[in-house]
Amino acid sequence: MSRPLRVIFAGTPDFAAESLAALLASRHDVVAVYTQPDRPAGRGRKLTPSPVKALALEHDLPVHQPATLKAPEGRAELAGLEADIMVVVAYGLILPGAVLEIPPLGCLNVHASLLPRWRGAAPIQRAIEAGDAESGVTIMQMDAGLDTGDMLLVRRTPIAANTTGGELHDRLARLGGQAIVEALDALAGDGLPTTPQPEAGINYAAKLSKAEAELDFRRPAAELAARIRAFNPWPVAWCALGDDRLRLLMARAASPAPGEAPMPPGTLLAHGPDALRIACGAAGDQVLEVTRAQLPGGKPLAVSELLKARAERLAPGTRLGHTDEEATA
Repeated sequence: MSRPLRVIFAGTPDFAAESLAALLASRHDVVAVYTQPDRPAGRGRKLTPSPVKALALEHDLPVHQPATLKAPEGRAELAGLEADIMVVVAYGLILPGAVLEIPPLGCLNVHASLLPRWRGAAPIQRAIEAGDAESGVTIMQMDAGLDTGDMLLVRRTPIAANTTGGELHDRLARLGGQAIVEALDALAGDGLPTTPQPEAGINYAAKLSKAEAELDFRRPAAELAARIRAFNPWPVAWCALGDDRLRLLMARAASPAPGEAPMPPGTLLAHGPDALRIACGAAGDQVLEVTRAQLPGGKPLAVSELLKARAERLAPGTRLGHTDEEATA
């Protein structure tokens, strides 16, 4: 068997910590960890280590937290680790070209998309939002571009009609850990062939924002249902309910009931056995069925439970969201 590889790991959030855990359980040697500087968190705004840092400290690994890797001294420190390869997973810093050239085997990235379908910051949520039937992870040889490097290994997973952003995140995190170990095992042996990314089918997965979480019920029902699932658990889709916010956590598109007249978009229709039914579409002729929601000050609940407790706030005929005049102001 070929020798284990010496690995520098660079990552920050929970998604990256899954890959680090997989590497620590493998035969390869993680010699150092790079992660973002500690950030204020919680009500006390106390400086808090990243999930990757917390895991590294549990395993007594050296941790580096530079604000940038552009400085010559930072690159010299990284080169001094004498690693074979660097594994980068949601690190949060752009690696200069000079850093990419330091490890003999270069830098590999675990990317949560079937490249080149979704490049950029939020490929998991954008895949669900767009109605993709599948997602996956790509192990990519990093280059100077944004997620443009050659592909070494791809692993796929389906997106079901009820898959949320959180569920797909966790599944891809585990898949990414398995895939990066598989890739390193191959590189330590006979190697892996590289495949250039196709020029067709490239999309940019823009970073998520709270501003886009407010729903516009004039949009098609299928589009709204996909966005609700994609934005669960963050930033969480919502709509106005009077002066409050109703958070929407799970939904599906449905057909109007026989003989049901179109209502203005955002109008609550007669409830289903397990769902709030909301008129949507440009003419209010489509139906969004919300099966899980959260009222202000309450817990996330199945709608069947929510209606038992707060039916008066969600009576048919109630208008959700902004009026047409407010939406176009």
